[in-house]
Amino acid sequence: MQQSNLALPSECILRKATSEDDWPIRLLVLSAKLDPTQLRWQQFWVIECDRQLAACGQLRSFSNIQELGSLVVAPAWRGRGLGSLLTQHLIATATQPLYLECLGQRLAQFYSRFGFVTVAFEDLPRSLKPKFRWSELGRKLIRVPVVFMHYQNLPESL
Repeated sequence: MQQSNLALPSECILRKATSEDDWPIRLLVLSAKLDPTQLRWQQFWVIECDRQLAACGQLRSFSNIQELGSLVVAPAWRGRGLGSLLTQHLIATATQPLYLECLGQRLAQFYSRFGFVTVAFEDLPRSLKPKFRWSELGRKLIRVPVVFMHYQNLPESL
């Protein structure tokens, strides 16, 4: 993984989500127009700044793999590296091969900085295909710009 020189702002903390974070997480995910299904606060890590939820992301577990999902930074906190810090933390926390789906090349480029590479739907693990099937259908039928990605360690030289 690429090392970052980013530091968490002094008024922020990175922590495991608690039950009190359930609705703030849901509202943040909905505000970003992300898939609101399969949101379980127990799977989330959050960044709290000034006692407000500034960012969230989760690791969903499937059979022998994990999915990085629902990564959102609140608009007021964007551009300060919170998304990068949270992505690096989720990668470091993952215990199984890691996948994600994102919309558009801009997000795909963001995740590629951390060692994610594009993967074809056909090459996804069997346990992920049911979850990503609707995205793939949208990609084929109405050209939704969905990108499926798999995490691979970057060579040290990068």
